[in-house]
Amino acid sequence: MSHTYVVIMAGGVGTRFWPFSRTNNPKQFHDVLGTGRTLLQQTADRFTGVCPPENIYIVTSAEYRDLVQEQLPYLSDEQILCEPVRRNTAPCIAYACYKISVRDPEANLVVAPADHIILKEEEFRKTIQTALAATQNQDILVTLGIQPSRPDTGYGYIQYIPESGETVKKVKTFTEKPHLQLAKQFLETGEFLWNAGIFVWNVRAILNAFARYMPEMAEVFEEGNPCFYNEQETAFISRAYSLCKSMSIDNGVMERADNVYVVLSDFGWSDLGTWKSLYEVSEKDASQNAVDGRVMLYDTRNCIIKAPKDRLVVINGLDGYIVAEYDNVLLICRKDEEQRVKEFVADAKEKGEEFV
Repeated sequence: MSHTYVVIMAGGVGTRFWPFSRTNNPKQFHDVLGTGRTLLQQTADRFTGVCPPENIYIVTSAEYRDLVQEQLPYLSDEQILCEPVRRNTAPCIAYACYKISVRDPEANLVVAPADHIILKEEEFRKTIQTALAATQNQDILVTLGIQPSRPDTGYGYIQYIPESGETVKKVKTFTEKPHLQLAKQFLETGEFLWNAGIFVWNVRAILNAFARYMPEMAEVFEEGNPCFYNEQETAFISRAYSLCKSMSIDNGVMERADNVYVVLSDFGWSDLGTWKSLYEVSEKDASQNAVDGRVMLYDTRNCIIKAPKDRLVVINGLDGYIVAEYDNVLLICRKDEEQRVKEFVADAKEKGEEFV
């Protein structure tokens, strides 16, 4: 366990969750589920028993350092890695992995986003332990794949070779968000999983993969080895990020590597990317409404309503809507048009509104 590390990616803005998710306070720092713990805190809690608290690293935006420190006060300064700019997941993961490799060349790592929901936590820990056992002595890149329950076009898909192992299967292909017809075909074959964006590998394997598939980025971060864990780190990272292009780890490494495996997983997962995904995992009343707040409903069904506790909200005659109020913004939008939320945020920014 002492060689096990967890890297939590907590730098995103989560625009599709507006008005709750704001540039200055994104969704991972909110108690979205009403449990008394924020998504970031829940994610860190989930790894209790998987690795010691001093082996948890958070990669976030420099502007969120205080929020991370406030919500996870047991972290030391060196466990909070601050990105000067957002460059997608490849530089974020490179930063954490190169830094950890300096401290522990035998490190075995889990990389997970801060804003996912996992309902079956015990099952999740078992799955993580299965993946860690596979990567401990093999230089392979493991991702977690979720058994799909519907032909969803919002997720990436992983195709695996069914006869390639018992629980850890060899990956054949990755497909970014497919159109509906293709997603239906994927489900029919029984060989496809949703890509959960949770990765497990030992530090040797991922550094070799960066050197092979993203050599320019590898070169940039290798130069930082003498700077990690000392006062030179901030200046080095600022320079390194100015040299890195924006790239996801999926595009940069996982889709190109030939040593990628997937663990078949079923632990009540949602990436909580949208209001609709929150609706799906929330408890609902007899009219299929998911309600959080002081709300009176009349002739209203299939809605998700999230409002401040200090305000009474009365709704009559809605079917299939998002009603969300937070910090001086009220959003009312059809649930099946939730992809327009990003557009609303962009328009509000253009008008100079400060509530974004």
